[in-house]
Amino acid sequence: MLPHPPARAEGVRLMGEMPGSGYREPPALARRADGQVVQLTPLLYLLLSGLDGRRGHDELAAHLSAASGRDVSSANVEQLIDRLRSLGLAASTDGSQPEARRSNPLLALRFKAVVSDPARTRRLTSPFARLFHPLLVAAVVAVFAWITWWVLFERGLASATHDAFARPGLLLVVLAITVLSAGFHEFGHAAAARRGGATPGVMGVGLYLIWPAFYTDVTDSYRLGRAGRLRVDLGGLYFNALVVVGTALTWWLTRDDAILLLVATQVLQMLHQLLPLVRFDGYHVLADLTGVPDLFQRIGPTLRGLLPWHWRDPQARLLKPWARAVVSAWVLTVVPVLGFTLLMLVTTFPRIVGSALASSRAQWAELVVASNDGDLLAMAARGLAALVVLLPPLAMGIALFRVARRVMASMWTRTAGRPVRRVLAGVLTLALLAGLAWSWWPSPERYRPVQAYEGGTITDALPLARPASGLVAGTQGSAAIYLPEGQAPPTRDHPMLAVVLVPHEDSAGSTTGSAGTSDSAGTSGTSDSSNSSNSSNSSNSSGVDDGSAPGTWVFPIDQPLAPGEGDNQALAVNTTDGTVTYDTAFALVWEDGETPADNTNESYALASCQHCAAVAVAFQVVMVTGQADVAVPQNVSVSLTSGCVGCLTYSLAVQLFVTLDGPLSDHAQAQLAQLWRQIVAFGKHIQDVPLDEIQAMLDDYQSQILDIVRADQPGVVPDASSSSSPSTSPTPTSPATSPSPSSATTTPVEEPPSATSSATLPPATGADNGASASPSSSATTSTAPSPTTTTGSPTPTASPSPASASPTGP
Repeated sequence: MLPHPPARAEGVRLMGEMPGSGYREPPALARRADGQVVQLTPLLYLLLSGLDGRRGHDELAAHLSAASGRDVSSANVEQLIDRLRSLGLAASTDGSQPEARRSNPLLALRFKAVVSDPARTRRLTSPFARLFHPLLVAAVVAVFAWITWWVLFERGLASATHDAFARPGLLLVVLAITVLSAGFHEFGHAAAARRGGATPGVMGVGLYLIWPAFYTDVTDSYRLGRAGRLRVDLGGLYFNALVVVGTALTWWLTRDDAILLLVATQVLQMLHQLLPLVRFDGYHVLADLTGVPDLFQRIGPTLRGLLPWHWRDPQARLLKPWARAVVSAWVLTVVPVLGFTLLMLVTTFPRIVGSALASSRAQWAELVVASNDGDLLAMAARGLAALVVLLPPLAMGIALFRVARRVMASMWTRTAGRPVRRVLAGVLTLALLAGLAWSWWPSPERYRPVQAYEGGTITDALPLARPASGLVAGTQGSAAIYLPEGQAPPTRDHPMLAVVLVPHEDSAGSTTGSAGTSDSAGTSGTSDSSNSSNSSNSSNSSGVDDGSAPGTWVFPIDQPLAPGEGDNQALAVNTTDGTVTYDTAFALVWEDGETPADNTNESYALASCQHCAAVAVAFQVVMVTGQADVAVPQNVSVSLTSGCVGCLTYSLAVQLFVTLDGPLSDHAQAQLAQLWRQIVAFGKHIQDVPLDEIQAMLDDYQSQILDIVRADQPGVVPDASSSSSPSTSPTPTSPATSPSPSSATTTPVEEPPSATSSATLPPATGADNGASASPSSSATTSTAPSPTTTTGSPTPTASPSPASASPTGP
């Protein structure tokens, strides 16, 4: 059988010379039936255009010789046709279609399926073409830039992350909107193509990592000019910016922080589109801007061409000077950014895993409760939520695995036949693996869940990038210490009590020192023994060292006594104009039931100054192992201003009193200890938490403590949905005017704030620095076993004029 005359493969479309090419000798483009665009040299393109299925090798050789002015033989034609067959552009010798091999980007879509044919795509995307009016585009881009800066560098994402993992339903909504926004992104490309006069092709869906993703065929945009092609390339990113603007508007209306995660997902999606390892938006933007369609292959030659001894290399001189300059600038900018992004992905991965596992365990515990209650709907919801919260770290792990696999494969290929380079590559690989093992080595601190008060800005993720600001109360840092000879230094697992002098500015502007303990920076530690006391007061809490004469007390109430054994007290006193004083006292107390359980939890916020504020928060958890014959816990909150102008006081006392059947199990003890470490960490950074969110956080911690007790000793703490017995259950009671032990359970009563008005807080001084607060009203929750009633009032008070306000509390 005679061989078939050479012919083009079915569906091959000749696109001609690329307009606006950045090459000194412009290449030509051809499109295969599968949509893959191939760049060809002028000689290959001439041969491809002559493959009509009728002419043989001799005729084709004559055609090429005449058209190119070069002597081309039949053997040359055979070699060139073999090259076209390997590219999937020419049919095989038996007339069959070639096996076209597509490029396999690192993070390419898998399992693609067509959703919309070209005609339907045109109908769906035509209305969106109006969004590309130049004035509207300029306004959206400006608003997008401001919102992104505010979320990532000012507000942060810690609170949004905490809320999303604490309420997996919101996380599911964020993930769903993120997936849909990917489809909206593709609408942007198609709408931009319609705006320029091109015809968009099919739209489809596939899997990106583990997430559904969409795609649009806009190959027809190659026939547009450079401006039209750039509009198509950036159209998807522009529609992501529209999603960010809509997200900010939604947050402004609802004030739900979890929604702000959409800003991060959109920014990450936009950064992903600019990755040079995949042929997505960033690749095509630069390709169309410079007229260099093989941009990925040009990165290496471009970097080498920057070296003086490679300036005259043929590969370095293929591009026009201006195209070479643009490509070089892009490479030098994008490569470090991608390296930083990968570093952030690796370093934050343990915290995301910790948050996901903690949330999943919480949802699983709720599923067990729903199973015991026979609530099938709640079981399904909790089971789905327990799986949903694991998806983000799973996707991050898949992405890191694919990056590592691609890098390893590329390194192995590039070092083939070069043993020295392969050994060096192996050493580098081992070093990277050692660094990864150090970064991800299991430890409670490294895998602890993200907390709402941690900020979450980019600079928070890079402690080394923060400017040194000196030691202030409530912060962590490094300093020289003096130890006795032979004394081992303290460690995180084996801390040591020490006196720390913390410099702060007094009213006269001089620097003084305040003494405190290293384990009580604004909070108290935990107590493991019965009838033990834990309290912490700042130097500004003494009432005698805040701008007044030593030993004086300027308030119309008696100075609070020091806390007794088993008691807890937060005392924030401010008599310095233009300052803010914080004091927090957190205590976990264990009682054996043999002595009276008369633990007192007190919070005092007192101010006598101008344009100042005092904030006090006391949180006490009392665990009684056994039956206490006498149980009279007291929870007291006092908020007082005296002779104030434009000042604010906020006092919050929260007490949880629980009677246990006996000691908790070792597992429950470990859970409680881990939770208490989170609570103490929260107390150390409480100045960064808005006042109207503090009690909600403490209420959540109370619920988690009760969940641990409920799981370890069923029946001691009834479910929230069941009715509680006064003799066995902890009874939450709302604020009252004074503590009054009684023999019956009282009905919760809300007490309004004593006097509220707006006040601008000046820079903070005292035990904890740097806070911004606004007056708000929130109820004090005190929990104690019936029939005892405990009271308190977290009422922020503000005096707009010189006056003496009555204290709220006993």
